[in-house]
Formats: sequence, C-alpha cells, structure tokens
Amino acid sequence: MRRIVIHIALVAGAALTLAGCGFADVRSPVPEFMRAKAPEPAPLEPASDVKRMLKEKLDSVFTAASQPTHVRVSEPRPNLRGPGWTACVKAEVISVIGKPLGTQTYRIEISEGVIADRRQIEPEDTCMSESYEPI
Repeated sequence: MRRIVIHIALVAGAALTLAGCGFADVRSPVPEFMRAKAPEPAPLEPASDVKRMLKEKLDSVFTAASQPTHVRVSEPRPNLRGPGWTACVKAEVISVIGKPLGTQTYRIEISEGVIADRRQIEPEDTCMSESYEPI
C-alpha cells in the first residue's frame, strides 16, 4: 500500500513538473521550435476618402470661428502608431479677434472611416514634405 502511494506521488510530481513545460513567449531565450508563434498583425482597413470626410465634417479639424479657407489635404498614409490612417490638413485661419493667423497644419488620425483625432504638427511629423491637394 505504501509503495502505491509513493508511486502515485512520484507520478503526480512528474506530471506537475512537465505541465510547466508549455510553449514559451515569442521573446523568450529558448530555441525557436519551443517559442509560441508571433500573432498576425491586424489587417489594414481600406483608405478613406479624406477629401469627402473633410467636406462633410470640416469642424472636426478646424473650429467654425477660425473660418478656414484654402483648405488642402495630403494623401492618407497608414498610421505607424496604431490602426487606421493619418493625413495632414492645411488651411488659412483667423483668430477669435479676427486677425489672420496664417497657415495652420494639423495631422488627423482616421479610424473606421471617421476622423478620430487631430493635433498640430510637431517637428518629427512628415507633413512639411507632403504634397497637398485642395478639397
């Protein structure tokens, strides 16, 4: 009887030890055949018609009080920071008190066919080298 209990304990211990030998993470330092496969990247959604979106919802980029004129947009590019697309938008705007501010440039992020975010460009943005078309 005692011998059976010892065998069961040894088998259970071996089973628990081997249960921890599953596949390792993608970045773990084990041989390639032991690593889990890297997840497939999400499929890229089709590019939206940015010109049409801006014609319909220009107030999602510029406030109505700024009275944007000469609005121009670049071609959409895949967003490197997440899903969706990005594009650059330029327009001549005026301040709240009516003085011209000049050309303002914004980078817009498009997700699921909607302008999800907009921000002024930063030095590392590529908006300065983009070609623009009027809307």
